[in-house]
Amino acid sequence: MNQIAPIIPGQSFKSLLREGPAERDAAAERLHRKQRLAATFRLFARQGFDQGLAGHVTARDPEFHDTFWVNPLGRHFGRIRVSDLIRVNDVGEVIEGDQPVNRAAFAIHSAIHKARPDVVAAAHTHSTYGKAWASLGRLLDPLTQDSCRFYQRHALFDDFTGVVLDTSEGERIAEALGPHKAVILKNHGFLTAGTSVEEAAWLYLSMDNAAHAQLLAEAAGKPQPIPHDVAAHTAGQVGRPNGGVLSFQPLWELIVEQEPDLLD
Repeated sequence: MNQIAPIIPGQSFKSLLREGPAERDAAAERLHRKQRLAATFRLFARQGFDQGLAGHVTARDPEFHDTFWVNPLGRHFGRIRVSDLIRVNDVGEVIEGDQPVNRAAFAIHSAIHKARPDVVAAAHTHSTYGKAWASLGRLLDPLTQDSCRFYQRHALFDDFTGVVLDTSEGERIAEALGPHKAVILKNHGFLTAGTSVEEAAWLYLSMDNAAHAQLLAEAAGKPQPIPHDVAAHTAGQVGRPNGGVLSFQPLWELIVEQEPDLLD
């Protein structure tokens, strides 16, 4: 009996390689971002990035730029669907959806979206390797081709004062992030920012992996970093925004095929 292949919304990998991301009107772009946002939570759940009420990923609305879409408070990453996402304005009011917003999500992400008009999405969770590395209060070293993605492109916020509930704390995190794609929140975890949901999500997955690799390398011996010139050159090769979109696409196709309810 012939099986019907699942219908996966969005561009194919071949189309992305050939043409780059498609141009969409506001409604289509909103749906695209929300679908990738829901998929991101499902993928993060598989990586064990969910922990209680902690963790949030946001996507700026393509039409109402002072608002963003985010996961509601108390919804497990592994259960989030497109219809669960809520839209929050720049004063923390939920203007679409009927679930509460995580106060820390608003405090951190609203400041980043205000400070960085180029940022479409930002991701922050309490992943195990992210927390472990953040406790060291150091930047990641360029130990591998993959970790070069963050060479001279991430920053350190070294002033932990407790759970981020105040917008002024979010503003200081945004200031520490500066023009970069990621920031290490000392004693807290990682945060990544991208020009698309796909880029922000892939950066987070990649940064957690880089931290894991460096923790293993330092436990085994004395790692040998890639020289500055080579690391900087490699960063330009592996750190392009569209690289995040392309790297996310296979994960998107897999999760939608296996968990199509996320699109509801």
